Amino acid sequence: MTFAIEARGLTKRYGDVWALRDCDLQLPANRIIALVGANGAGKSTLMSIVSGLLRATSGTLLLNDRPVVKGAAGTGDRVAILAQDKPLYRDFSVTDMLHFGRSTNRVWDQRRALSWLERFDVPLNRRCGKLSGGQRAQVALAVALGSRPDVLLLDEPLANLDPVARTEVTGELMAEAADTGMTVMLSTHIVAELSGVGDHLLLLDAGRPVLTGDVEELLESHLRLVGPRADLPPGPGAIVQAQHTDRQSTFVVRRPSGVAAPAVVAPGWSAQPIALDELILIHLKAAAKTHRNLEAAA
Repeated sequence: MTFAIEARGLTKRYGDVWALRDCDLQLPANRIIALVGANGAGKSTLMSIVSGLLRATSGTLLLNDRPVVKGAAGTGDRVAILAQDKPLYRDFSVTDMLHFGRSTNRVWDQRRALSWLERFDVPLNRRCGKLSGGQRAQVALAVALGSRPDVLLLDEPLANLDPVARTEVTGELMAEAADTGMTVMLSTHIVAELSGVGDHLLLLDAGRPVLTGDVEELLESHLRLVGPRADLPPGPGAIVQAQHTDRQSTFVVRRPSGVAAPAVVAPGWSAQPIALDELILIHLKAAAKTHRNLEAAA
């Protein structure tokens, strides 16, 4: 497997605050990576370091096997980052913004940028300040795509779009990634809308990765087991979540790699698949519980 982004002990501190802490990552190339986590988990910090806008406190980061340093992200590689605030010049027309993109990028694909705007009926002669929030998002995406990046970083890019537009944009982004071979990292907190968007997941919590892997493999490896009251679930697997009543136990387990889901778990027990949004929330809750236990022990 070819990795677009590799981190080894990646750390970023702001005084006593850890934005990232000893992160080890291997994220595959030519894929759409869904980056999720609670506010303050380190998502924006990771993207800023990958883009070269921010220098890590310690550790190393490789982009396509080349080191990333502040101001020179993966020399020879093209990285585009689009922040949530969608930076545009309000007095510029859409055409002016495309000229700006062409003037500030060593590589520029005018046809690609125009094609994106045409898909979403964005008027080229209108000033950016007169566009709707959704249209401004499309202009910012067009400029980012026009630079033909090897890695495209999108930090909450769909926040200003309605649900229908979000679905359309994510579908078009997936098509762009497939056609061009670029790697897309998409950060979002709307976990319910991740299904069908990313094919690789990176879940950050308190500056550390707590879950990463191909989405299909992660979903296949997790099961919800429901049965009579018990201290442990039947069969192999690490317990991610456990809930009990007087008569019933419910476990979410992560089974070892290569272990197929059993047709029958055990007498009186049932096995149920887990949706992606459930999987993310379960691991976030498990990480929060671990933090509370560590703080109590300290």
